[in-house]
Amino acid sequence: PTPDSVRKLRSLLRGNLRITISDGRIFIGTFVGTDKQLNVLLVNTDEYRLGEEYVGGRMSGRFVGQVMIPWRLVQKVEA
Repeated sequence: PTPDSVRKLRSLLRGNLRITISDGRIFIGTFVGTDKQLNVLLVNTDEYRLGEEYVGGRMSGRFVGQVMIPWRLVQKVEA
């Protein structure tokens, strides 16, 4: 039998995730997996920074493509 945690993680595959990391950046992309260290792999990803680029209530972002986010930096994951 597959553990519930693995089943839940698999249910997120190919879905969009919004990940906030410790320096305040936000990545929005398609979840395609993790590695043994639980680093998160996203594709078709946009990166947003809150701060100077946050003008008039809108975030300014850029397309970064494929990213691997170290799990130790992850603050929040939203599906």
